[in-house]
Amino acid sequence: MILAGAPNNKKLTAVSPESYEALIPLAGRPMVDFVVAALTDSSAISRIIIVGPEELSYLKGEKVTAIVPCGETLMDNLRRGLDALQTEGLVLLATADIPLLTTAAVDDFLAQAQQYPADFYYSIVEKGVGEAKYPEAKRTYVRLKEGTFTGGNLLLLNPRILEQGWEWAEEMYRLRKEPLKMCRQLGFGLLVRLILGQLTITSLEQRFEQLLGAKGKAIISPYPEVGIDVDKPADYELAVKYIGKGSSVAL
Repeated sequence: MILAGAPNNKKLTAVSPESYEALIPLAGRPMVDFVVAALTDSSAISRIIIVGPEELSYLKGEKVTAIVPCGETLMDNLRRGLDALQTEGLVLLATADIPLLTTAAVDDFLAQAQQYPADFYYSIVEKGVGEAKYPEAKRTYVRLKEGTFTGGNLLLLNPRILEQGWEWAEEMYRLRKEPLKMCRQLGFGLLVRLILGQLTITSLEQRFEQLLGAKGKAIISPYPEVGIDVDKPADYELAVKYIGKGSSVAL
């Protein structure tokens, strides 16, 4: 599922007047096209739905089977997409604002996830890996005992875990770029350990399981592209700089 319903009403209005972020042009194509291409070329993916505006109907094809009308919030769009999929299996979520995403990054994330039994899998990228390839990228990082990481924009989940946790999931999404506030929600003990640099990935996974009753697994991706979302002009300029070096679109 590609979540492509974010309105272009914030910082990116400085680079494009398009009504939705997914439609902002890069190299002559809407930004979402590059995400669709990366997912379409993966042999591990057989069906794609996009939650977004009707202007994206041109993307319907062999793998893109539906364009689901979007709502007002990301969590509303997630609900709509899951309702449209009607599946009890795991669902891969990607946002429309990661145009540097590659098929190799998608395949690696899915292959790693297959090695661990869990209800949801969240992509993270180590700071050194990201800065080595994209030194000018400005991301939000959190220092853990194993290293310093930023969150990615690929998520694999079993839809059932949201049945009892929609409000909590909405709050975690709202705080996704404020790690201190997020850890405060998870408990004072985790917050202290985060500040001291002693918080581990395993302890976070265990806390999520206590709160959700579902097992989560952080997937450390060697592909920084999963963590580079375009939500401000500097991100857009970075995407413009690199889009011709490794991304291709054939839709």
